[in-house]
Amino acid sequence: MRIGLGFLPEDRQNLTRSVLVQSAKAVEAAGYDGLWFFDAMGRGDILPDPLIAATLAASVTEKIEVGTCILQIPLRRPVDLAHRILTTHLMCEGRFSLGVGAGSTKTDFDFAGLDFSQRMADMEQTLPLLQQIWRNEPVNGLTLSVWPEAHGGPPILIGSWAGKTWIPKAAKEYNGWIASGAKSTYGKLQDGIGRYRAAGGKRAIVTNIQIDFTAPTQELTDDTPFNLRCDTDTARERYLRLVELGYDDAIFVLPDFKPATLDQFAKVVGK
Repeated sequence: MRIGLGFLPEDRQNLTRSVLVQSAKAVEAAGYDGLWFFDAMGRGDILPDPLIAATLAASVTEKIEVGTCILQIPLRRPVDLAHRILTTHLMCEGRFSLGVGAGSTKTDFDFAGLDFSQRMADMEQTLPLLQQIWRNEPVNGLTLSVWPEAHGGPPILIGSWAGKTWIPKAAKEYNGWIASGAKSTYGKLQDGIGRYRAAGGKRAIVTNIQIDFTAPTQELTDDTPFNLRCDTDTARERYLRLVELGYDDAIFVLPDFKPATLDQFAKVVGK
């Protein structure tokens, strides 16, 4: 299983470029496989734009994958979004993976002045349009004049944690599927990957797995999102259960990227 880390700093209001740069370098130096960025804008705090952040992270590292998990497609206009994603893909030189979703937080759409109830239809309409633009096919009679090295765009990973429509679409029409540890119980993760593999899906990722080794250890129930909020021995057991499910990647949210935190986490995942 590949291990990625999600960039979700505790002090989001005082984020600086150096914090992001140091985090990306620390993740690569510690031997992890990727650094992933989240997308939120109407929740009372601020995160960096995931496409800009991924581009910066790739520019100061050499090997790790950078990606979004997930970029909320319906919050943006398609042609502008296609251009921005294509630029990120070019700048990351093959290390960028585009995790996308319709979004699940209404306040993000309220802030943007958009209809939350239309998000699923908007995403279904927009994704083929993005791919058409990246293939340099005409849209409204015009093309983007795509750079040859970025032709076709990045791999697309579909973020879906509940519905039954998008998992088979991810398997048959796109490059992978992303499940949410913050939204899904162990049972749902088990059911989801079973349906994804049955539909012929290849790359399966579970993201947003919360970690707190100082939290009181509580049993995972049918109503508890999958997490590593427990002692390190229990965390190791939960991690191995996740490996047994057959996910290809797991993306964890650490409290920070300090050496001591990374070393402690490494013992849990066997890095």
